[in-house]
Amino acid sequence: MHMQSPFDFPPADEPPTEPPAVENDEQVIEIRLPPVQTLALVLSSPHSGRDYPADFVAGSQLSPHLLRGSEDCFVDELFADGPSLGAPLLRALFPRAYVDPNREPYELDPAMFSERLPSYVNTASPRVAAGLGTVPRVVASGAVIQRDKLDFADAAARIECCYKPYHAALARLLRETHRRFGHCLLLDCHSMPSVGGPTDKDPGRNRVDFVIGDRHGASCARPVADAVEATLRDLGYTVRRNLPYAGGFVTRHYGRPNERCHALQIEINRALYMDEARLQRTDYFATLASHMRQLVAVLGGIGADALDAAA
Repeated sequence: MHMQSPFDFPPADEPPTEPPAVENDEQVIEIRLPPVQTLALVLSSPHSGRDYPADFVAGSQLSPHLLRGSEDCFVDELFADGPSLGAPLLRALFPRAYVDPNREPYELDPAMFSERLPSYVNTASPRVAAGLGTVPRVVASGAVIQRDKLDFADAAARIECCYKPYHAALARLLRETHRRFGHCLLLDCHSMPSVGGPTDKDPGRNRVDFVIGDRHGASCARPVADAVEATLRDLGYTVRRNLPYAGGFVTRHYGRPNERCHALQIEINRALYMDEARLQRTDYFATLASHMRQLVAVLGGIGADALDAAA
């Protein structure tokens, strides 16, 4: 398959579609821009959205609280200082349980639908098998979301109106950053449960404070991951690379070091900053946010020369 630039979206294997029906991207995403972008860095928070459509909640067999279990709660707030440091921040307003932008455009479980899916849909990925496709079948706990089967048109509408605007905005931010600085770095920001879930590679195990994913070295130059790990360890945190999370679609699609576009995924243990059962911030939240501010500054200070030397 032809490999296109990370700044092009949708991917080459996606079928042609009509333009998204949504008229205003601000309904589903928010872009926080710095007064002047001074860092060759873009921050992405694809799973912190919490605007739940009423019809989606009504069609779910789960309570609103249980639906929120799939959120990367408050991650966008942990990185909220990024724009003041000179890096744009993109965040989804729609929730991950509704549509997941960290998947291929059409990764769908055929068992969720009342009709045969089009041939271009990826029905056989490990994410689909786990129930965590572009339109998820389950939340993080493994509980099934929908009460009834969906029509494919329902999934297509979510992808058109939420997924595609998110990626169009992310590609645009990276393209503009690359044009301005000659290179770009994407930090894809996530959080993880403190204990591995039933669909994870580490079920029932306590987790480290941070997991950084670079697709085992494929999505960014080594100095990026090294700088993140060193900074976090110096701050007193435990860090692991690529296990249980090596990076999802965002990291894989946009991380092209040979094109001077570097992508790294970061997963933050939720027990560090929130009560996981009540979905509430703890007193340590402000301290962690200040540490993420330091991390953004470190990443923004990595120059093109260091990245090119490591390529």
